[in-house]
Amino acid sequence: MFEIVKAAGWPIWPLLLASVISVALIIERSIALRRAKIVPPGLLQRAVGEFRRGADNSKLLDELNRHSPLGQVLAAGLRNVNNSREIMKESIEEAGSAVAHELNRYLTTLGTIASISPLMGLFGTVVGMIEIFASQAPGTGSPQQLAHGISIALYNTGFGIFIAIPSMIFWRHFRALVDGFVVEMEQQAVRLVEVMHGDRK
Repeated sequence: MFEIVKAAGWPIWPLLLASVISVALIIERSIALRRAKIVPPGLLQRAVGEFRRGADNSKLLDELNRHSPLGQVLAAGLRNVNNSREIMKESIEEAGSAVAHELNRYLTTLGTIASISPLMGLFGTVVGMIEIFASQAPGTGSPQQLAHGISIALYNTGFGIFIAIPSMIFWRHFRALVDGFVVEMEQQAVRLVEVMHGDRK
């Protein structure tokens, strides 16, 4: 493997760095974007029940805020439960925007790696081809050597595509996951407003 990397030339080193970053981001987002961690089941019912019977609601809200992203949204709404429905919704929307931004963290970087890896690989191949043809003096070299040099130069393109495919798959997966979490949190927030303002039981 090291011989292939060495033969492919310096343009493959940025691709190797991109692959390391991509793998690290995929692992980090896979751990961070777990359903039980983002939208724990039954949290809305527990939060409303404890809020209604609790004497120290400030402690409850602090714990809820630290509990999960859904907890942050619910805590923002419960802090403004004594205000009008519009103010309560605005506070929830503000908290929801911050939570959504946090959930999308690193996804832009992963998407960028998925997009530019083939281009970086193609650039490496072009550089390799230029070096190969520049080293071929008239009357020297053989077709076998030229073919070998071109195959080495193509390692860059192959490696770029190899990086791009899983990066794109996981980027799209994580984007869909975050969108689903945001919709679910919006639904729970609407239920919170309706329950606390007496529209639902």
